[in-house]
Amino acid sequence: MKYPWMDEYLLAKPSVTKDLQESWNWIRYKIGGKMFVAICLDEQNVPYYITMKLDPMEGQLLREQYDDIVPGYYCNKDHWNSVKPDGKVPDELLREMLDHAYQQVLKGFSKKRQAEILGEG
Repeated sequence: MKYPWMDEYLLAKPSVTKDLQESWNWIRYKIGGKMFVAICLDEQNVPYYITMKLDPMEGQLLREQYDDIVPGYYCNKDHWNSVKPDGKVPDELLREMLDHAYQQVLKGFSKKRQAEILGEG
């Protein structure tokens, strides 16, 4: 995978947890118990997709601009998008997408819960 910085970047965000969903062989990153990013692994534990939640319009626009961004693998195709981990998506764009995925899930919580997640409460 050409994004070796990704794990450290995601775990540096407030209240992010990481686990392995063994039955899917996905490494999942969550906030408040809700997944916002997953690294989908093959049988040899090699990443084949980085899947994240994005605003539907943003995801559609990115898929039109980059061949290596596709509708979410094994997820709702409107809200989830997958990036090929050895493709041509620039690091800075992937960082922005990861940030947007975090914000997309965070905003689904109540204001009180958001403050708790962010350590403000």
